[in-house]
Amino acid sequence: MRRHHIAAIPGDGIGQEVIPAGLEVLMALAERQGFALDVETFPWGSDYYRQTGRMMPEDGLDTLKPFHAIFFGAVGDAHLPDDLTLWGLRLKICQGFDQYANIRPTRVLPGLTSPLREVSPGDIDWVIVRENSEGEYAGHGGRAHRGHPEEIATETAIFTRAGVTRIMRTAFAIAAKRTRKLLTVVTKSNAQKHGMVFWDEIAAEVAAEFPTVTWEKELVDAMAARMVRRPQSIDTVVATNLHADILSDLAGAVAGSLGVAPTANLDPSRRFPSMFEPIHGSAFDIAGKGVANPVATFWTAAMMLEHLGEAVAAAALITAVEQVCAAGILTADVGGSANTAAVTAAVVAAIKGANAA
Repeated sequence: MRRHHIAAIPGDGIGQEVIPAGLEVLMALAERQGFALDVETFPWGSDYYRQTGRMMPEDGLDTLKPFHAIFFGAVGDAHLPDDLTLWGLRLKICQGFDQYANIRPTRVLPGLTSPLREVSPGDIDWVIVRENSEGEYAGHGGRAHRGHPEEIATETAIFTRAGVTRIMRTAFAIAAKRTRKLLTVVTKSNAQKHGMVFWDEIAAEVAAEFPTVTWEKELVDAMAARMVRRPQSIDTVVATNLHADILSDLAGAVAGSLGVAPTANLDPSRRFPSMFEPIHGSAFDIAGKGVANPVATFWTAAMMLEHLGEAVAAAALITAVEQVCAAGILTADVGGSANTAAVTAAVVAAIKGANAA
């Protein structure tokens, strides 16, 4: 029997609700498809910080290294600084394991309504490829003369040839496998004449390796407008750490809710485990109420299964989610009245129903 070793980190807020929901669905799929999931759950996050002074143990990366994948919920706490929680857990894992390719697909699922006029399921089918290891989130900078009028804060974006080249190759390769074979390279090269022009130049170099892909350049502000005004013109997008972070949140909103937006943080070399997480964050305003939308977590779980070589199970999970959404079993963020448990139970039932068929 195929066995996959999964590290589950529910983290903060609604992560502690949607990750157990995701594991319940995954176990139902494993039983149907004939593979096994060995899951170990780690209590790292803001509560762990309050107990220990750290978001994760000092040897946390060594602990995670033997796993095949990491199933991550959320990080962020209303009572702790965001930079402490983010850098202490999520970014420590992403950078420590060189998960340089952040993949964020976007679709309007059946039964969901986009806030955009005349956009229906099928009209939007995007993949946003985010550089995930350097750029604006490299953590390079500092503070000086604290508390004085001349206090200085610097935040330096880092773009390396190796880093930009590998994310471009990842994006072009994804675009080459898609029907439209269209890639939009997003920068701000009219105003940022060093790093962003560098991105454009490397995109042109890498494009020569993928003659079947049509590629174009778009400024990030124009891209934000295009996502709203001409969403059907978009297919695959590649952008920097900051730009793709913002654009993918907009993409989730265009698709109906951040509650349906998945993410994969990949180390394509597979030297280290990759990490899979829903985009929505900890959402501590609704945490503990049992109303969080688990669809993003289920879609994220499907991406994890595909990464693990369980493509049939991944497709079955997406089909089950689409059936449940189309039946109107939805949480409040997408216009429904169901709670987390009800959506989860419906997806599990859809999976078991497929098994019975």
